[in-house]
Amino acid sequence: MSSIYAVPPEVLEGLVERNKTAITRLREHQPEQVDYSSYPSTKWAGVLVLLYEKAGELRVLLTTRDKRLRAHPGQVALPGGKRDPTDADFVETAFREAHEEVGLPRHFPHAHTICTLRQFVASTKLLVTPVIALLSDLSVLETLKPSPGEVDRIFDHPLEAMLDPTLAAKEKLAPIGSDDWIYPEELHNFSDIDLPWLANSTYRMHRFRSTAFAIKGLTADVLIATAEIAYNKQTTFERWAPKQISTFAPILHVFLEELAAQGHTGGASTTTPNAKTIMGVNSEQATAEVEP
Repeated sequence: MSSIYAVPPEVLEGLVERNKTAITRLREHQPEQVDYSSYPSTKWAGVLVLLYEKAGELRVLLTTRDKRLRAHPGQVALPGGKRDPTDADFVETAFREAHEEVGLPRHFPHAHTICTLRQFVASTKLLVTPVIALLSDLSVLETLKPSPGEVDRIFDHPLEAMLDPTLAAKEKLAPIGSDDWIYPEELHNFSDIDLPWLANSTYRMHRFRSTAFAIKGLTADVLIATAEIAYNKQTTFERWAPKQISTFAPILHVFLEELAAQGHTGGASTTTPNAKTIMGVNSEQATAEVEP
C-alpha cells in the first residue's frame, strides 16, 4: 500500500537518484497501527521532520530552544508541539507549529508531506506523531526566523549521519568540551536508563554532536527511525538497550492500564515517579531532552 500523500513527480525527478530512492521508501512506509483514541487527546502532539536536498544529500531542519527559557534552554528540537482541538490532523499540527516557531509559511506549496511515523512517547507521556515532509524550494530557508523567546537557532544536519555519525565529521561541529558538546566522545555517545515501572525495560539515550547543541532524546530517536526507513539500513552503533521496548503498542498498554487504575478519563493528565526518564521531551515542545 502506498502513502496517502503525494509528491509531485517533477520534485522527485529533481533529486539525485539516491535521495529519490530514500524519499520513495518514506512515501511507501506504513507505520505501526495502534488505536490510541482512548488516550487523552490533551496528550497528543506532532513534530515536523522537514527534509531537503543540499549538495546532493538529504538534510533535516532543526532548532535549539531559546537559552532564556526555564525548561531545557538551548536544547535541540524539531518544530512541533501539542495538537490543538482545531487542528484537522497531525500534519496540520506540525506545520502550524513550524510556522509559529520558525516562520515556515502556512500551506507552503513547496513543502510536500511524505508520510507519518508511528507515535513516540515523551517524558510527560505525550504521544508524539512525526510528520515527514520534503522541501523543494530552498529559498524559503533564507526567510526563516527564530520565534523570539522560544527558538534560539535554526540549523540543519545530514539525515544519514543519524545512522553513521562519522558522516557528520565534515560539518563545522560544536567544539568538544563546549557547552554544546560537553562529552569526550568525538561524534556520538549513549547511556542506558532503567525503567522498572515500564515492564522492567531499559531506554538508551543517544546523543549526536552537531553544529549546535547535541541532538538527543526523542529528537534523536525520531531522526534515527526516519533515516532507517529512508536508507533501508541499520545504525553503525548499537541502537537498542538490551531490554528496550522498540515499538509503541506495549508502552501505550502500560499507560492505559495506569489510567484505568487511577480512574482517569478524557483529558486527564498523568505522571509517574520516573516520568522524566522515558524519552526525554518537554511537554510544550515535545522535543527537548530531560537528562536523568
